[in-house]
Amino acid sequence: MSTSYTPVSYDVREVIEEQMTRRTHGKIFYWGEGQTVEEQIGRVEKLEEIPGQGMFITLDTGAQVRIDRIITLFGKPGAAYDEYDAFANACLACTAGVPL
Repeated sequence: MSTSYTPVSYDVREVIEEQMTRRTHGKIFYWGEGQTVEEQIGRVEKLEEIPGQGMFITLDTGAQVRIDRIITLFGKPGAAYDEYDAFANACLACTAGVPL
């Protein structure tokens, strides 16, 4: 990852742990390298901290996703949802060179 880890609130970790307990299977959307939205499909098997890198989930497919970059986890907003929402609405904030 090119960005440094940003600690997430405890409630985000609780949502992840709840989905692990339920053994939910589905899609996870997250920020990949740069400003690309990527996805993984699977079941969260593990939530762990990797020293010097941050907290990650590991899916049953072996894929790892840093939790502060998760946009949605099985349809529920993740730690990076607000960043995604701001990015998606960025063009609505400009006037496209047209004076008001």
